[in-house]
Amino acid sequence: MQALKERILKEGKNLGGGILKVDSFINHQVDPVLMDACGAELAKRFAHVGATRVLTAEISGIGPALMTARHLGVPVVYARKTKPITMPDTVYLTIAPSHTRGRPVELIVSPEYLASGERVLIIDDFLASGATILGLVRLTQAAGADVVGIGALIEKTFEGGRDALAFLNVPIVSLACIVSMVEGKIVFAP
Repeated sequence: MQALKERILKEGKNLGGGILKVDSFINHQVDPVLMDACGAELAKRFAHVGATRVLTAEISGIGPALMTARHLGVPVVYARKTKPITMPDTVYLTIAPSHTRGRPVELIVSPEYLASGERVLIIDDFLASGATILGLVRLTQAAGADVVGIGALIEKTFEGGRDALAFLNVPIVSLACIVSMVEGKIVFAP
């Protein structure tokens, strides 16, 4: 998606070590017009999978997941990183490493909002190693639901996440694929 790539080149910051800072339009401050366009594009690409829910991880995945769900006409559920007192005692919980936090985080979903038989489209801001998305897959499977697709705004292909998710045999779509972040540069797939 050209608009997303242009924004990454204009405002994204390569912090080294595979970290791409996109806080000014995705992760801290969110550009709703860009997120709506990204959501529309992801919804178009996944229209054929018959999703009944969109699932993401708190917090940076919420923007693209919400806009994708809006365009698909389905609810969005996000995995919480802490359990609020309003959540039931029995929950779906997994641990996933966090690239930006530098430590593992809990991902928690209430069974009230993710049920057996659901067709789940996982949407996140990044696809890097695939660890967070694999955590969301585990939550989906624990609920007895089916993963029908995986979408990301930005994929760092050099971290191998797509290969780690290939066993799911579902469509994987990224709107901007970065093939290299060496020497402070950001290089997209052709």
